[in-house]
Amino acid sequence: MNKTYIFLLLLFATLISSCSSYKNIPYFQDLNHNKATEEQVSNYSPLTIQPGDILGVNVNSRNPESSAIFNYNLNRVNGNNFDYSSENPVTGYLVNEKGEIELPLIGILKVSDLTTLQVREKLRPLLLNYYKDATVNVRLINFKIYVYGDVQNPNVFTLRNERATVTQALAMAGDLNITAKRKNVILVREIDGVRKYIPIDLTSKKIFESPYYYLKNNDEIYVEPSRTKYAPVDIGYRTLTLVLSALSIVAITLTTFKL
Repeated sequence: MNKTYIFLLLLFATLISSCSSYKNIPYFQDLNHNKATEEQVSNYSPLTIQPGDILGVNVNSRNPESSAIFNYNLNRVNGNNFDYSSENPVTGYLVNEKGEIELPLIGILKVSDLTTLQVREKLRPLLLNYYKDATVNVRLINFKIYVYGDVQNPNVFTLRNERATVTQALAMAGDLNITAKRKNVILVREIDGVRKYIPIDLTSKKIFESPYYYLKNNDEIYVEPSRTKYAPVDIGYRTLTLVLSALSIVAITLTTFKL
C-alpha cells in the first residue's frame, strides 16, 4: 500500500475525530429547529419567602407622612416611588429564623413559605385598620444568584424578576465559554438546611421541563471547564496538535507494517 495514501487516510481520520467534539457544544439538540413548537409550562412554582430573606414593604395612602413609617427603610425616588435596585442601600425587613418580620403598627407577621403576593394580600386588611385607602407593595429585595466557573462574566447577580431561570442567569454571566462542559452544569441549592447538587444538561431541551429550571434565592450555578480550557485554543496550536497526532499514528503504522 502506498505510504502517502496511508498518511492521508490517517490524517483524515484524526481530523474527523477532532471535529466530533462539536456535538457537545450546541444547546437544546433534541429540539426541532425546523418548525415552531409549543408546550405547556407546568414546572413553575412562585418564589416563596424563607428565613434570611429581606422584604421591601411600600405602603401608600392619602396621608403619605403617616404611612411613611412603613417605608422608612427604603430609598425614595420620584415622589412616592421607591428604588429597590442593587445600586442603592436598602435595609428592608429581615425575615427571622421563625419566618417572621416585625412591622410598625402591625407587629409580628408570619411570612415564611408565602409568596410576595400572598404577603401583600395578608397585609392589606390589617392596614385598613389604620388607613382607609392604603395600597401596599411587597418585593423580595435580596434575590441573588451566583454564577461561576467557565463563563464569560462570573458574578453575583441581584434580580428584580422573581421568575428567573437557569438560562437567563447564564445569559447574564455572558454565556458559557467555548471550553465549558454543557452536559454537566451544577446547580447548588439549599432548602431547609439541606444542600442539593443538581446536574443540568444544557444540550437537551428537557431542561425547560426540569423542576430546577426556575431559580430560588441564593442559588449557585457552577459551570465546569473541559480539559481544553487549560490548553491554547488558537488555530495554530490546534493545527500543530493535529499534525503531530497524525505523524505519531503514521510512525506507529510504518513501524508495525515495516513499510
